[in-house]
Amino acid sequence: MAKSVAVLMGGVSAEREVSLNSGAACAAALREAKYRVSEIDVSRDMAALVAALEPAPDAIFNALHGRWGEDGCVQGLLELLQIPYTHSGVLASALAMDKVMAKNVVAAAGVTSPNGLIIKAEELERGDPMPRPYVVKPPREGSSVGVRIVREGDNQPPIAVIGWQPDQELLVEPFIPGRELTVSVMGDRALAVTEIKPLGDGFYDYDAKYSDDSQVAAVHVIPAEVPESIYAQALDASLAAHQALGCRGVSRSDFRYDDTEKQPGALYYLETNTQPGMTSNSLVPEQARHAGLSLSELCAWMVENAACDS
Repeated sequence: MAKSVAVLMGGVSAEREVSLNSGAACAAALREAKYRVSEIDVSRDMAALVAALEPAPDAIFNALHGRWGEDGCVQGLLELLQIPYTHSGVLASALAMDKVMAKNVVAAAGVTSPNGLIIKAEELERGDPMPRPYVVKPPREGSSVGVRIVREGDNQPPIAVIGWQPDQELLVEPFIPGRELTVSVMGDRALAVTEIKPLGDGFYDYDAKYSDDSQVAAVHVIPAEVPESIYAQALDASLAAHQALGCRGVSRSDFRYDDTEKQPGALYYLETNTQPGMTSNSLVPEQARHAGLSLSELCAWMVENAACDS
């Protein structure tokens, strides 16, 4: 009999709608691969989730994004239930979700990141924490949620634009000019390097990642048209990040390539996403197709490599 797979989707984070789309796409792909699939729209009711997982499926396909779904929390529950699940485990998920901790871990593996600092949102009202332009982002969110670039000539404090709470912690980093690159890792293999060319205001924000609106979406160039040395460095750095954080299954790491610098190798690691999007606009399925894998084959591989940490 075919394996039973429960697809967790939805959730309670700011990325709920994207997760529903990812979950629906993956559920369809798994049915195409002949698995017996159930779909679970996850809420804050943990008792309801535990009940929905009775009898226990053979594996969980975790299509949740954002807080609770990719920060180690739901992974901890699945560890207690001892149901194998896709993507990274508890520790790797928690580390990767915390951008500061992730950069510290990845730096120890020799991967360069922008030098940032943590401040409270209220401090932005008192002046710039570093020379403009710089980037402000929540340190523990995914998919560019809440990210803002503060540029020369901006005359409104970032806190007034975003609406952060005064005591909220924020990560501030120098803005790296140049190009946006991303690399998916599948097990021990970096699949490809994609260059992302945002339309609209030129910033690859949440809308650019997931919108179907041609005015704000982004163009994906695969393989990225960058020097061979940079392409190889991006592949190596993404695999190094995946391994240093202890990821398993599929991850995706994002980089800035500063092609304005005189020195070669101006590649900067930004973050690793342990639950990358799987929608029609998403980068991992696109890179898998480039490597010769259909979405059905990719999802089946993820299920067959599902595991518990303990």
